[in-house]
Amino acid sequence: MFAELNSILNTSPDSFKPGEFILVSDKHTDASFLIHHFLSFYLRAGCKVCFLGLVQSFSHYSAISQRLGVSLTQAREKGQLVFLEGLKESLGVLLQGEASKGTRAVDFLRDPSSGLRGLYDFVRDNVRGGGGGEEWGPPVLLVDDLSVVLSLGVSVGAALDFSHYCRATVCSKLQGSMVMLVRCEEEEEEEESDEGSERLLRGLIHQCSLTLQVQGLPTGYCRDIHGQVEVCWRGQCDGQQTQKKLFQYKVHDKGASFFARGTSSAVL
Repeated sequence: MFAELNSILNTSPDSFKPGEFILVSDKHTDASFLIHHFLSFYLRAGCKVCFLGLVQSFSHYSAISQRLGVSLTQAREKGQLVFLEGLKESLGVLLQGEASKGTRAVDFLRDPSSGLRGLYDFVRDNVRGGGGGEEWGPPVLLVDDLSVVLSLGVSVGAALDFSHYCRATVCSKLQGSMVMLVRCEEEEEEEESDEGSERLLRGLIHQCSLTLQVQGLPTGYCRDIHGQVEVCWRGQCDGQQTQKKLFQYKVHDKGASFFARGTSSAVL
């Protein structure tokens, strides 16, 4: 969990806004450090977390969370964390013709045209109620990363429908929170694809309440600054204005530092 980012967003594990949909995106860099931040943030807040890890193994997330002072293994054993290991589930479908342990969450691998109904059903079933005999705070859905389903044949429309229904269930009905990561491919900047991650990103921006867009530095590589993140608070009601702020950041082994643009001695 990054204290400086909490200060920027005016939030903390003890006091955070319910019903928020946070969209994280990256281009020319890696924004996964923000997924690790929000994972540790909501676990510390005592929330029930449903994490769709579609691109990395549980051990990967667990090792990084351990450095941030959070044990994913303990959280899963207590029932606070439900983790879908997409790589393992996908392997079960591809090699055995059926999802391991009977889950239907990755049914889209058999028939991409069927959409993400199975994945939504998995989310809906796991964000309701407590787990392990304990009562947890409001539910949280984390997705790393949604754009990967496009490369598996799922349409942008189906991915946006999935996000819409998850938002209706998690954010609106249960007053929980959502965090999704979307990666934009470099080649899409020159090719306007109707089924690319750029279109997915544009659609999700209309659904979310907060965006964190992570990019590489326009000046190129710098040893002391790893990139910049544009934070955008989107007005969800009539009369509310969209607010934007730009920060530069550096990721450390156990955290990250954020600088208002121009205040770092490394990059002006």
